[in-house]
Amino acid sequence: MQQNIFRQRHPATWVPTLYFSEGLPFVATTTVSVLMYKSLGLSDAHIAFFTTLVMWPWTLKPLWGPVLEMFKTKKYFVIATEFIGGVSFGLLALSLPLHGFLRYSLAMFVIIAFNSATHDIAADGVYINALTPTQQAKYVGWQGAFYNVAKILSQGVLVYIAGKLELTIGITEAWMVVMGLFGAILILMGLYHLKMLPSGGAATNVKNFREAFDTFWQVLKTFFQKENVLWGIAFIILFRTAEGQLAKIVPLFMRATRDAGGLGLQTSDIGIAYGIFGSAAFVLGSIAGGYFVAKRGLKNSILILCVVFNVPDAVYAYLAFTVPENFAIVCGAITIEWFGYGFGFVGVILFMMQQIAPGKYKMAHYAFATAIMNLGFMIPSMISGYISDFLGYKHFFLWVMVATIPSFLAAWLVPFKEIDTD
Repeated sequence: MQQNIFRQRHPATWVPTLYFSEGLPFVATTTVSVLMYKSLGLSDAHIAFFTTLVMWPWTLKPLWGPVLEMFKTKKYFVIATEFIGGVSFGLLALSLPLHGFLRYSLAMFVIIAFNSATHDIAADGVYINALTPTQQAKYVGWQGAFYNVAKILSQGVLVYIAGKLELTIGITEAWMVVMGLFGAILILMGLYHLKMLPSGGAATNVKNFREAFDTFWQVLKTFFQKENVLWGIAFIILFRTAEGQLAKIVPLFMRATRDAGGLGLQTSDIGIAYGIFGSAAFVLGSIAGGYFVAKRGLKNSILILCVVFNVPDAVYAYLAFTVPENFAIVCGAITIEWFGYGFGFVGVILFMMQQIAPGKYKMAHYAFATAIMNLGFMIPSMISGYISDFLGYKHFFLWVMVATIPSFLAAWLVPFKEIDTD
């Protein structure tokens, strides 16, 4: 069946758009929202806390993953959530000029996050079921690359547009336009996937909610019965611990005034730095990392991937201590870090696909693994604003380098099992 699906729809026609659609609402919720709330006047600590708090659906998604097995196909849920996401972004845009916009906009981000997490489950199910392990390794670079083409558009183009519009039509109106654009793009992706996306497999034998509940416990039980699963959990949690602390603080550091220890960049400047330099470097790094692993194998690559993923974080300590006025230096530092991020990130994705997901409940176990990974990202991210406020930007970025040590130990010690590459 996998081979038939592969013949019907070449992965190049749907893997890029599928993961672009997966990345768009995630980036909007976790990163672009940070810049939006900064422009709207919230404090760093509150921004880091609230924009991380709304990420819980990505951690809790295994709870409703088995329910998706009851109905339709994986394709059905991908398309439905893309249309729902488009409408939700439109409602978010309309909430911004309201009195008490914070509570309304956060509520919409929660809905978007829940919908997006559901999209993730179905999208990953299509990817895992439609491709063999060898094809998964080959296209994981493209998966990661186009997931982060969403970053180019979101953190680059759309943030740049927001920055320019802030100066002409006003801050609130600028972000209304940008959130509306997020919604329009998701609806366009839904229309494309109606034709191009493979089904990803039909519903299973789960027929009702009682069976779904029983299936969830079976999924949970079999997940923890997997060989070396505790090592695997430790690895996927620790791999992104340092990144989780950087994610919220870096854009705030860039926006903060130079008197406050920041770089004093405008919103549009960050759009250029992320969109043209950082995100492009991430795409190249993701593709290079995918082919690197496909050639060497994951076991022989994992420590190298961890080094490339973490060591470039040092560029932010350099920026914090030197506070360069030359924008090219800032863009160069971001390019280095994002290339390493893209190159190394394929390691944790493939580890979950090949070392944790295989078995009867591949989609559910992969969703469970990504939820655990997200928890390892989310908790450090939630408290990062308070740590940054306490230490200051300079010492915060030094602390982040110390926080990379557990990921090196996990990559060095995690055991691997043999996989079938056919």
